[in-house]
Amino acid sequence: MITALLIGLPLLAGLLALFVKGEGAKKVALGAALLELVLSFAVLYLFKKDPQNEQLFINTPWIQHFGIHFHLQLSGIGLCLVLLTTVLTPLIIISSYSREIKNPSLFYSLVLFMQMALVGVFLAHDGFLFYIFWELALIPIWFICLMWGESKNNSKITFKFFIYTLFGSLFMLAGLIYLYYHSPERNWSWENLQAGGMSLPEAKQGLVFWAMFLAFAVKMPVFPFHTWQPDTYTSSPTTGTMLLSGIMLKMGTFGLLFWLMPMVPLGIAKWGSTAIGLSVVGIVYASCMAIVQKDLKRLIAYSSIAHIGLIAAGILAFNAQGLQGAVMQMLAHGINVVGLFLIVDIISRQTGTREIAKLGGIRNVNPRFAMLYLIVLLGAVALPLTNGFVGEFLLISGVYKFNAWMSAFAGLTIILGAVYMLRSYQGVMLGETNNVTASFGALKTNETIVLFVVAALIIGLGVYPKPLMDLIGPDVQELLNSVKPAVTP
Repeated sequence: MITALLIGLPLLAGLLALFVKGEGAKKVALGAALLELVLSFAVLYLFKKDPQNEQLFINTPWIQHFGIHFHLQLSGIGLCLVLLTTVLTPLIIISSYSREIKNPSLFYSLVLFMQMALVGVFLAHDGFLFYIFWELALIPIWFICLMWGESKNNSKITFKFFIYTLFGSLFMLAGLIYLYYHSPERNWSWENLQAGGMSLPEAKQGLVFWAMFLAFAVKMPVFPFHTWQPDTYTSSPTTGTMLLSGIMLKMGTFGLLFWLMPMVPLGIAKWGSTAIGLSVVGIVYASCMAIVQKDLKRLIAYSSIAHIGLIAAGILAFNAQGLQGAVMQMLAHGINVVGLFLIVDIISRQTGTREIAKLGGIRNVNPRFAMLYLIVLLGAVALPLTNGFVGEFLLISGVYKFNAWMSAFAGLTIILGAVYMLRSYQGVMLGETNNVTASFGALKTNETIVLFVVAALIIGLGVYPKPLMDLIGPDVQELLNSVKPAVTP
């Protein structure tokens, strides 16, 4: 039953925030987000004590005629992403405290509604319910990007984002419906859909694979379904970009790992190498695009495509290292990218520009900011003893076990990532101050809090990742044990 509270709390708080005027809305949002964080750690405690605890799931009939249940259930992988959502949401809200936001009641209610939908995606154990939460997550972020966006072409950019994701989602729905009609008991439970998928011949599993993979590839995004992402990330308000990059794109990687792979293992065996090839092409392409970017925010947007490409390749390689590395990197990427986009926002608001060539020498006027920026950057380039290293090492090992040549190209994400991230740091923080950066002031309290927490997470998870690895391990092994026999001759 406690899992229902994880959904209900942000929903009720979001409704309350709608009726609270002015600055009170952000206090309601932060209070609810912190309470949700405490609740998620209580869930973690119960799960570690007994994963089969009855309080950790709810399963009640919803639309009985079609076999649809309101079924929420925790897995180790899902719990990791719930924790990512509940940790990052209060940080994202705190980071917005120093900004003047038009219509804060609506803004913060939308943030809470999105948190509700995201948590629902990671908890849903019914295919139809998963689809409902998947679509619900799109609505609030679309309004946030549309109404508080920073581009003159905001309507056009957000419309493209909406169409891409909605179009992909319809293919996923078609795939789920096909699995439902071929399932033994004609209901939408995860286990029943898996049984239906595994009973299909290879050709039909391949069709379902591409239908569902398209939705997940758009959401992540994977090349060549990425074209909505750079413009959307760049034009969105910082809060929206953080939600999109830090949490929402993990819906795609989670769907690939938890919903697609167990359902159509023969489809993965036949078409997985093609999908890995697209992911690896995306890694190289996005990294090269990041190198030539002049706008710092757009550079980070392209870097996100490269990192997610490696995660997708690791999942599709389908071995223990790749799967564990994918989950660890989902968490690391979410933390790092939220820190990076906050850093870009601070620089932009204090200097009035995001153009790297116009900046420089900020370290001379604010060394603390330079130190925090460097820690976040080192996590992003996967320096050993940072959170980014654990996942990327496992991912490259997993892809290597699948194909050495693909691993060689996938590994370029580390080399090219170091090139564009360190060059951008040099251009922004080092050298002499100029007329643009000479007046760069101290960080606001809320910005300092968020960056210190992000830095602590980067170092903490890099030095001691064992608790998360222990949480992920049983799920990964169970997934391998259940699917491997289906693809082994």
